[in-house]
Amino acid sequence: MRYLALDLGTKTLGLALSDKTRTISSPYKTLHFKNYDILLEDLKKIVEDKEVGKLILGYPKNMNNTLGEAVKRTTVFKELLEKNFDLPIILIDERLSTTEAENILIHTDTSRSKRKEVIDAYAAAIILDTYLKESRENSGYE
Repeated sequence: MRYLALDLGTKTLGLALSDKTRTISSPYKTLHFKNYDILLEDLKKIVEDKEVGKLILGYPKNMNNTLGEAVKRTTVFKELLEKNFDLPIILIDERLSTTEAENILIHTDTSRSKRKEVIDAYAAAIILDTYLKESRENSGYE
């Protein structure tokens, strides 16, 4: 069983997968969407094909710990996930995940155009990695 991390944007959804031992997170892909119906169908295929047992959803709090529009959008999306998947859905604070992803991609000399294509999947991998680390540190977290 793998875990699938989701980094929700307004037009994209970054995805990252754990390995089957749930110790390593890897960027998987970025889905572009116009509505949630098609996005949910795409996710259902991925969950089935990759044998996903848990969804890890980035929770985009503001830096000052307040909840803005992005949190509202994420909450609506979480409710849709709950209605469409019989899987645990875990919210993980994603503050600075995109910044960290950008820094990794710059450090690895990824071109600006390529960074734009993959940054959401890398941010999802950081979200997943955060969850995996916290799970190992807190035996009751999982």
